[in-house]
Amino acid sequence: MNWQAFFISAYLLTTVAIGIFAARRVKNAKDFILAGRSLPLPISTAALFATWFGSETILGSSVEFAKGGYLSVIQDPFGGALCLFLLGLIFAKSLYRMQILTFGDFYRDRYGRWMEFLGGICLIFSYFGWVAAQFVALGIMMQVIFGMSQFMGIACGALLVVFYTYLGGMWSVSLTDFFQSISIIIGLIVVFYEINLIQPITSTLASTPDGFLHFFPKAEYRSWVVYISAWMVVGLGSLPQQDIFQRVMSAKSEKTAILASYLSSVIYISFAMIPLFLGLQASKLLTDFDLNGENSQLLIPQMVSKFASPVVQILFFSALISAILSTASGAILAPSSILSENILKYLLKDKSDQKLLWLSRTSVIIISVTSFLLAVGKPSIYALVEDSGGISLVSLFIPMVFGLLSKRPNQKAALLSLVFGMTTWVILEWFHDETTSHFYGTIASLLGILLGMVLFPTKRETDLKAS
Repeated sequence: MNWQAFFISAYLLTTVAIGIFAARRVKNAKDFILAGRSLPLPISTAALFATWFGSETILGSSVEFAKGGYLSVIQDPFGGALCLFLLGLIFAKSLYRMQILTFGDFYRDRYGRWMEFLGGICLIFSYFGWVAAQFVALGIMMQVIFGMSQFMGIACGALLVVFYTYLGGMWSVSLTDFFQSISIIIGLIVVFYEINLIQPITSTLASTPDGFLHFFPKAEYRSWVVYISAWMVVGLGSLPQQDIFQRVMSAKSEKTAILASYLSSVIYISFAMIPLFLGLQASKLLTDFDLNGENSQLLIPQMVSKFASPVVQILFFSALISAILSTASGAILAPSSILSENILKYLLKDKSDQKLLWLSRTSVIIISVTSFLLAVGKPSIYALVEDSGGISLVSLFIPMVFGLLSKRPNQKAALLSLVFGMTTWVILEWFHDETTSHFYGTIASLLGILLGMVLFPTKRETDLKAS
């Protein structure tokens, strides 16, 4: 093992040690899922910042930006920053005051058990591809750094992140996120500084083709539908997702939850720009690199390996692994919490704290094994993320908004919204119209809940009309 691999191994062991230390705070399911709702502002902000700052941001969006400019990366990072901002502006206060453990609890309390169950299923399925993408990215890093096969890399990376997530839940996720966020920020700044000395970003941007840096599309209907859809997938679709919910609800107070949402939005968009520019610089330095090839996600790692100093390589790969680990751990815990609290819990006769904690940890294993099998079978980060995106947007976003802002919709209206949105999305995906399926699926979901409020008015409204 060379000395770079040695230092990165030490870094990984430090991460595991932090996760094990955090596990000492877990006494019950509430500690496991929401860290006892006790995180201070710095840790809460770091946890929210780390939500998406993983393989897609550094390895995926950077390549897309190098190929197509800003219009190719609206979904991430810009949609991610929008989601965090809207969370603090509109949703964090109401959700924090509800004193619930999962988003499934929200749908149960607001709409009933059927909506809890179906909403939980939609949420769980939306995470498999996302978790698998992080496992693939970890496998790639293990392959690059330690020279092992991709399969063994995926297996080792998955075991690492599953181990400390299984032990400490949200406590391990939050404390490791704080440590990893510092590594991400330092690593990216150092790499950008050194690469900028070789290939100045100002000259790189100046050499881009016309329209590359345009932030708005052409004045055409379809172009704007695709553009708005890109904003919606993460910007709106991630608002009803469990990982965002867990991270903001783990804050020690309502004020901390709101402020952490705003701060993480600013930090996320600021530092997510660095991988975009690094990807563009890499496309200029690696003239023979195929941006459309199977290994396109290795664009930045190959540039760093070829042009950066050994110390900077250590910092970069540590930062990259940090980003992937932080995203993977939260992405595993989110569907596991839904599975245990909103589906499997009802099968238990003994609902003591210890049994519920055991169920939460068992759910981590179930989600991880399923995602691992998907990662091994489809080792493309972009394809896996694409498979997981948009489900919560077309099925759960509209019921969440109406459920928080209005008392009129009932369970039948929410279920109609879910069915309309999912059906429209599936049909458009089937006919290979992925670029607009999320937009029209969300419109259908909105029409579904509006129709449901007319067809199935609440008892109070019916009583008022009768009187």
